This record gives sequence, structure tokens and C-alpha cells, in this order.
Amino acid sequence: MKLAVFDCDSTLSSIEGIDELARAKGPKTFSEVEALTNAAMNGEIPLDEVFARRLEIIQPDLATCEKVAQLYIETVEPTAKETLDQLKAEGWTPIILSGGFKRLIEPLAAHLEVDRIEAVPLNLDDEGNYISFDATYPTTYNGGKPEIIRQLKAEFSPKKVIMIGDGVSDLETKSEVDSFIGFGRYTPRPKVQEGADHFIISLEQLIALLKSF
Repeated sequence: MKLAVFDCDSTLSSIEGIDELARAKGPKTFSEVEALTNAAMNGEIPLDEVFARRLEIIQPDLATCEKVAQLYIETVEPTAKETLDQLKAEGWTPIILSGGFKRLIEPLAAHLEVDRIEAVPLNLDDEGNYISFDATYPTTYNGGKPEIIRQLKAEFSPKKVIMIGDGVSDLETKSEVDSFIGFGRYTPRPKVQEGADHFIISLEQLIALLKSF
């Protein structure tokens, strides 16, 4: 088995789910949350500092979550489906590893036919109101994505593991994977490009790149 682990936001889809949750709540909320997201993804402030703050600002309800879940599908990276199908044909198992919210990402994963999602649980009450998120989940803090990669390696004992993503939290996995591939179609980050083993701007570029694996 070979694992191809993909970030979701700004990688498999053009959006940042947390920003879209905020956008749905109005321009003031969006502005506050976008600034926090960018600071975290650029490595300027720790992830765990922004997670609770963003959700307290947004208070995401069920209707908003469903709207953003659909938006993930509408903004899917244009070569993602074909690329993942090709990877599976060549013996790779795709996994989504995200600091986003599992209930928002599940429809996109189904669309892409990805069975395994590692993402943050978001808790709503029976009426669809926001309660909380799982603050213990590894991708809510820096160093969490490498932690999950280690868990996946222990679970699957794969021959190879690659990680594809756009953010500093993705780059943190570099020491745990055989190759870290930075992704820059939507949000090219100099720090990620400099640190990546390879850097691509379209997911279809993975196919040729992985011939050497």
C-alpha cells in the first residue's frame, strides 16, 4: 500500500471552509476570520490560538455548514477527480487530512471517492446550533498533521507516504513522509514552496511526478 495524503482547503478545493462559514455570516465576521486564517496558514500565529476564536466569532449552524459543504464540491480543483482516480489505479490510497471540519468535507470526499477523512469534528445540537468543536483533535494545533501521519503509518505500514498541501501545517509533515509536495494553484506560499521537496500548481502534475516513486 502507498498513501497519498491530501490537504483539503486550497488544495482539493479552492476555498477555505472556515472563511466561507464566516462569509455566510456577513462582511465583518468574514474580515475577522480571514485575517486569523491567513496568519495561521502563514505560520505567524499558532493554529490552536485561532481555532476556538474563529468558531466563537462565527457560531456556525447546520444550514451554513450544508451550504459550505456544497461549495466545496462546486469549487473542486479541476483535475482532482481524474488525478485521484489515476492514483488509485496505480496503487495509491488517497486520504484527506485537514484542519477543516469533517462534516463539511464529507460530501467532497464522497464526490472524489475518498474513503478516509481525518478532519476536525464539529458539534451541533439537535436544532442545528453550534455547540463546540473537538479541541483535542490533532489538526487543531501545530504539529497535529505529523501526528496523524504517524498514526496512519502505524495503522497501514505503507511502502510510501506522500503529502500534498498548501499550508505551513502541511509542510510540518515533511519529516514523516517520503515526499512533501507543496501545492500552489490557489494560495502559493513562499515558505511552503521553499521547504517542499516538489512544488506543483495543478494536481494532475502528480501523475508524472510519482512515476519516479
